Amino acid sequence: MLTGKELILATKPFAKEIRWKSWYHTITSFILLVTAIFCTMPFVPEYCHMTNVVSVLFRIGSSIFTAMMLSRFFIIFHDYQHHTILRKAPLANFIFTVFGIYMITPPNIWKRSHDHHHNHNAKLFSASIGSFPIMTKQKFMEATKKERFEYLAIRHPLNMFFAYFTTFMFGLCISSFMSSPRRHWDSLVVLILHYSIAVFLFIHFGPLTWFLTFFLPFFLSHMLGAYLFYAQHNFPGVTFKKNVEWSYTNAALESSSFMKLNPFMQWVTANIGFHHIHHLNSKIPFYRLPEAMKAIPELQMAKVTTLKPKDMIACLRLKVWDADQNKMIGFDEMDEPSNLVGA
Repeated sequence: MLTGKELILATKPFAKEIRWKSWYHTITSFILLVTAIFCTMPFVPEYCHMTNVVSVLFRIGSSIFTAMMLSRFFIIFHDYQHHTILRKAPLANFIFTVFGIYMITPPNIWKRSHDHHHNHNAKLFSASIGSFPIMTKQKFMEATKKERFEYLAIRHPLNMFFAYFTTFMFGLCISSFMSSPRRHWDSLVVLILHYSIAVFLFIHFGPLTWFLTFFLPFFLSHMLGAYLFYAQHNFPGVTFKKNVEWSYTNAALESSSFMKLNPFMQWVTANIGFHHIHHLNSKIPFYRLPEAMKAIPELQMAKVTTLKPKDMIACLRLKVWDADQNKMIGFDEMDEPSNLVGA
């Protein structure tokens, strides 16, 4: 059985970009995204002579599909940020730079925090930057009410539901700029541009177009992205280690899930469900992750989760790391859970 460095070396043949595939997925996804946004505008159903009811349903469907395409293109953008695809391609750099700004993802804070996440994934005391925070049971019991509240608020399902406001608008933009205006000036620029687009759509096309073209796609795509990111590192069976016990390979295989999805959702999420492989070798392009899993038996023994309600509930109920049981636990497994919930 391959382990450690040997396993990483076994993935190297798949960490080679197929340039035409990178361009194919990028261009086709970009065209679908732009088309979906265009179809949310009022003049499209008018041109097609749709009735009012059909027009609204068509635009709602287009808005939901726009959210899916934002999710897909964000994950392709994420591969580009890892320097996995389309390196030194000026057109790709322009497209993804504009897209990153559009998605209120300031390049400075996002790239730095995400790289930290990859380098410290599943470390108990340094994994919280660029990820959801992890407290041990002991630390949680010793924490103040304020510390508990802040910790639980970040991990709460409502935080993921409203990720457009909490994680992206506040966390990536407002909070980063307030912490260091000179270093994170781009966070303010991104936020100003985002609001400018929203105001322009609202004034010139009305509230319905603003909602369907702008707000709903962002709200849904950021919500999906936040939950995916959470569930890929907070699931039954996940392990966390003290820094001295930590190893890169074990963190990838034991602390990153394989999210089993139907073919359509796998396409929408650009194979990000193969997250254990992505953490093992982030230089594998998203379109080669299934290929790597099929070829390497060790990668097929991943810890699995899904988007089924029971699996989502199982992930969301996890609160703290219990070192004695060597697993994540919920309030029902803690002492005096009712007191903890109200803390």
